[in-house]
Amino acid sequence: MNHRFEDPEHWAKVFDDPKRDEWQKPDEVLRELALSPAEVVADLGAGTGYFSVRLARALPKGRVLAIDVEPRLVEHMRERAKREGTPNLEAVLGSHDDPKLPERVGVVLVVDTYHHIGDRPDYFRRVKGHLAEDGRVVIVDFKKGSFPVGPPDAHKLAPEVVVSEMATAGFRHCKSFDLPYQYMLTFRTQC
Repeated sequence: MNHRFEDPEHWAKVFDDPKRDEWQKPDEVLRELALSPAEVVADLGAGTGYFSVRLARALPKGRVLAIDVEPRLVEHMRERAKREGTPNLEAVLGSHDDPKLPERVGVVLVVDTYHHIGDRPDYFRRVKGHLAEDGRVVIVDFKKGSFPVGPPDAHKLAPEVVVSEMATAGFRHCKSFDLPYQYMLTFRTQC
């Protein structure tokens, strides 16, 4: 699904709406990630930085690479990092077929974005080349069904599809966590 997110002012109102916390459950997601304080995390499809800023605050000795394909959103995140005092957050312009990660990372977090990526197995083969030895990819995306939030069902992927595509990319499904409208799947090359 190719959808553009070019207007940071508009998307900040949507992505950073305080009501999002009620259904996205960012504290639960961060708790489930169980990050070490010095972790290097890539927030893939970071948008306006909803998770990136939270990650940066949770990783006082770590780094957050906020990756997005929209230049204006990347600039928005750079300005937000300065404004909110999160110098450990680096906004990076990726491309539709490569996240352009500038270094190895321990965790790649993909929230509400997986279904937007084109050739997902090929894309995540590239991601695998940037993971630390015991690195993991964590995908949070919408369950199928009629919910008050999220894209239409035609744009959603069942978790089995994600597991199959990630297996094609060379990953094993190691863990699942359930959120109200979403699944959270953890992948590694070896569990």
